[in-house]
Amino acid sequence: MRLLTKWVLVCILLVGPLNADQRFIVRVLGGVLPLDGACLLLGCNVVRNLDDPAGELFLLTTSNGVIPSLFEPLLSALVSIVDIEPDLLVTVVQNDPPIPAALYDSQLVPYFGAYVRDGYISQPAAQIVRIQQAQTTFGVTGTGIVAVIDTGVDPNHPVLNSVLVEGYDFTRNQDGGSEMADVSQSTVAVVDNESPAYVNGYAAAILDQSTVAVVDNDKYSAFGHGTMVAGIVHLVAPQAMIMPLKAFGANGSGYTSDILRAIYKASQAGARVINMSFSMSNSSKELQKAVDNATNDGVICVASVGNQGQPVLVYPAAFSNVVGVASTTNDDTRSTFSNYGQPLVWVAAPGEGIVTTYPWSTYAAAWGTSFSAPFVSGTAALLLQVQWNMRFSNAAAAIANAKPIDSDLGHGRLDIFLAVQAARAMQ
Repeated sequence: MRLLTKWVLVCILLVGPLNADQRFIVRVLGGVLPLDGACLLLGCNVVRNLDDPAGELFLLTTSNGVIPSLFEPLLSALVSIVDIEPDLLVTVVQNDPPIPAALYDSQLVPYFGAYVRDGYISQPAAQIVRIQQAQTTFGVTGTGIVAVIDTGVDPNHPVLNSVLVEGYDFTRNQDGGSEMADVSQSTVAVVDNESPAYVNGYAAAILDQSTVAVVDNDKYSAFGHGTMVAGIVHLVAPQAMIMPLKAFGANGSGYTSDILRAIYKASQAGARVINMSFSMSNSSKELQKAVDNATNDGVICVASVGNQGQPVLVYPAAFSNVVGVASTTNDDTRSTFSNYGQPLVWVAAPGEGIVTTYPWSTYAAAWGTSFSAPFVSGTAALLLQVQWNMRFSNAAAAIANAKPIDSDLGHGRLDIFLAVQAARAMQ
């Protein structure tokens, strides 16, 4: 009679359209074999292991007609489920601003083995957080690997190509982590004009000193911000290595399961810092476990706090072992778009009109907490040069030596000079 009841429930589960998938993240005792057996009965599919060290975490899919409230208890009756949660889409968000003057400064200057735009290294944000003063006073230029979980990185960008290590594209399940696989160059028209053009509604991408990129195709306008985030890490810590982990597509969205795989990959590959310029409104047990595992492996995790302009909790920034980073203006006030409040925000950093690297060997300007976080990730790489075995707690404590602004922005606005000075005092 019990078996008959299970078959009836299976029939109920399968009622509805079968042309789309629902995705679940499942942690199960006993590994994949009992899970495979359960899916033979329930009609689900074990897509892959999500690379946690215990080998217990999997991505499952079911037909779109399956009712989650029935599927979850039935699966739990067949195998030893530790937890199960939906594999949610996470979206990288950007804002629409004006173009800063620093983006027009196209004079080329040497910067740790490459020639870069002076507007990149001398921009207001770099001066505000005292990048050059920290580098020259303490002789720090960064060390270790910073994993950037984002939309990928342009591997041929002349500013970044010498500091990139092998990454991974979780959206295609292949080595690399290139951002360039998403977009064809045929979507770009080049014009001889000094006036920058908006790219993706928020950035002007300068191709060279006399031309600009003009977007006339929606595929290009959906370009992500991984190369931009990596450029900010490099600005702060030019001799740290960068690992591109592509968990987001060109439209700025990615599945939680791919984020989990990226965090585990970063830790297993020896990264010492993880930059996560994204936020989720819902907490996730498995995201917390992945971050905990990274922290236990000595990784310093940094995340943006989101751009809703509200005192709300978002994840992973709200986890206690992640440095949550808000955005400030160049006048040391909170950016209107930045989320704020305790315990979300540990520190803030400039996030408006940040000049940074952009695909196809260009530069762009960007707005958002996504571009505040890599200032802190780069700072963590500087701290590791002071003390290689530094753990998250000490790194967070050093970074907390910031310029006070108000209590809604945690310990204040990042001051890299003070952070490095504090790390040296811990030796």
